[in-house]
Amino acid sequence: MPTPDFILSLREKVGHDLLWLPGVAAVVFNPAGEVLLCRRTDNGRWTLITGILEPGEEPGPGLLREVEEETGVQARLEHLIHVGTTDPIMFPNQDRCQFLNLVFRCAWVAGSARVNDDESTDVGWFAVDELPDLNPRHRMLVDLARSSTGVPVFEV
Repeated sequence: MPTPDFILSLREKVGHDLLWLPGVAAVVFNPAGEVLLCRRTDNGRWTLITGILEPGEEPGPGLLREVEEETGVQARLEHLIHVGTTDPIMFPNQDRCQFLNLVFRCAWVAGSARVNDDESTDVGWFAVDELPDLNPRHRMLVDLARSSTGVPVFEV
């Protein structure tokens, strides 16, 4: 999916300056206990399914929208597992963002994992002990989702 219109409008005003945005991420498990990942088009890295909420969009439905848009998988929310701030990110076009990220544990409901938009070059299910190289934050979130109790983790 292309950059959302509201971000393009903001970029006309602030250029490449740092934007503070609401983000969501999903740790989606299938019945075999595998994790859904995508390989990003912009940097070639494997990641959890992530997205930017539209203005006024609720986090849960927004995350489920992102999962289906990016992977063709329909999921259901189980619970919030983590609330945190990402490090600032610089994209290849020099745009900079930092996200307040809400991370949910989710369960597969239907659909075959596939590349479903232009944000990914590959999508797949991975056994937790055979994950591709993930950034440390995403690896921590997978581990947290596996042992989550339904009480979200956040910095105090």
